[in-house]
Amino acid sequence: MKEIELKVKKICADSKKAAFAISDLDCETKNQVLLEVAKLLKKNLPKIIKANQKDLKIVKENARGNNLDAAKIDRLTLDEKRILSLINSVKEVVKLPDPVGKILYDVKRENGLHIRRITTPLGVLLAIFESRPNVTSDIASLSLKSGNAVILRCGSDSINSSKILADIYREALDKFALDKDAVILVSSTEREYVNQLLKMEEYIDVVVPRGGKSLIKAVIEHTKIPVFRHLDGNCHTYIHEKADFEKARKIVLNAKMRRVGVCGATESLLIDKKIAKKILPLITDDLIEAGCEMRGDEFAVEIDERIKLADEKDFYTEFLDKVISIRVIKDIDEAIKKIGIYGSSHTESIVTEDKVAAAKFLSKVNSAIVMHNASTQFADGGEFGLGAEVGIATGKMHARGPVGLEQLVTYKYVVEADCGLRK
Repeated sequence: MKEIELKVKKICADSKKAAFAISDLDCETKNQVLLEVAKLLKKNLPKIIKANQKDLKIVKENARGNNLDAAKIDRLTLDEKRILSLINSVKEVVKLPDPVGKILYDVKRENGLHIRRITTPLGVLLAIFESRPNVTSDIASLSLKSGNAVILRCGSDSINSSKILADIYREALDKFALDKDAVILVSSTEREYVNQLLKMEEYIDVVVPRGGKSLIKAVIEHTKIPVFRHLDGNCHTYIHEKADFEKARKIVLNAKMRRVGVCGATESLLIDKKIAKKILPLITDDLIEAGCEMRGDEFAVEIDERIKLADEKDFYTEFLDKVISIRVIKDIDEAIKKIGIYGSSHTESIVTEDKVAAAKFLSKVNSAIVMHNASTQFADGGEFGLGAEVGIATGKMHARGPVGLEQLVTYKYVVEADCGLRK
């Protein structure tokens, strides 16, 4: 254990040194590094796929005799289409303005002080994630553009995919004679490395956990380092009495089934009782055809016997699978109340043609992201024009919603005066 502690301290010290070195890089240099990353990702596309297939093979072999988690396989997979998407994400980050050095406050006081509040990098980020090799690139690109160093700790199931991606970033940094340790992947999958990393508040400035609820909860409970919190994504879609039926069907199908393993997938469906008998069978048709299991309250089951009776826990659950919970509710006030009780403050959407109802929902629901006539699967940094994201923060401090470049900087006050004496 002492040996691991020393190794972790070395990793953290190297990362902090690199963070200092890149903190004041000009925007052009950072963009050139990221453009080189994009080139290397494309050049190494076959190698990335090969490494990913190795990870997938191991996961599938380990699942023999058990049910193979289709959603996990989906999150883990890096095919040509997804790698090209990674490349586009990096290029989008290049297009974004530099978040460092922005003047947020500028005033000259009567006491002779010239005070400015200016954005600066956070320093060293620790990213801990499972089954999401794309996170390696997303977080590394945002970290570099925001002048931060990052320590990456992936799960054992994505180690080969994550390693080749991290190596590409290090190669790009080295080409421009920059400190490669601005991106470090912890190659050991021993759990003790995480335990030690979470004790390194002397070196690490913020922890970014990406994964299941148990991982994120464990991180929060075992560190004094600030954490971008995201416990789970029990996202709701509410179909209001004034909803357009065809629009509602398309939104629900996309929100649940486009990719069931992402945190922005709708897990709970609320339907106004005034229209439930008409629209619920249509939505049931759509979801059954797509292979989705529905678990509803007694009112939903009474309307359509193809829906299974739900347990209370189902309404709290982030399924990350082809399963959805359904409630038939009285009105918009009950919808808002149920979201407050059962939701996880991630993303909620109302489907309605009534602008007054939409405005009420958007105002009263206090989740990180609230939507009107949109699929909850749009809860994504790329879709928001942020280039990428390091996660969706559901807490209320500093960062909330997609954590992109703007959330990876803090600020300092720069004070100038002709003299430092008060009159």
